[in-house]
Amino acid sequence: MLGDLIGDMQGRIIGRRVLDAGEGHVVVEVSFEGSGSYYGTAVTGFGTYESELRADGTLHGEGQGVDMTADGQSVVWHGSGIGRFTESGGTSWRGSLFFHTVSPGLDRLNHVVGLFEYEAAADGKSTASYHEWK
Repeated sequence: MLGDLIGDMQGRIIGRRVLDAGEGHVVVEVSFEGSGSYYGTAVTGFGTYESELRADGTLHGEGQGVDMTADGQSVVWHGSGIGRFTESGGTSWRGSLFFHTVSPGLDRLNHVVGLFEYEAAADGKSTASYHEWK
């Protein structure tokens, strides 16, 4: 069941790299940056994920990243998800995130599993929202 809103992010893809390709098997690395908030605290950050195109046309991805507050507090995350290509040339993802921070102000993130919705448009702009999994 979806719980409280953790936050949201707006960003853009800043790099793509093919890691493996051949015989219908493709693995792509995507790097992105953005800004948003966790529980009302503003953050900026960046991350990288690898996505694998599966035989049925869906995508499987795993990634990691770091987000920071203006005063230098940081949150690292690791995630995994399933994606698909959209009719407009972008991708749409759903998955889970696990957070870790030593920041007292963001400690709540250490105790939740985040469920995410991530949309990347064909032009590289992206949006994401995160909810607690209760």
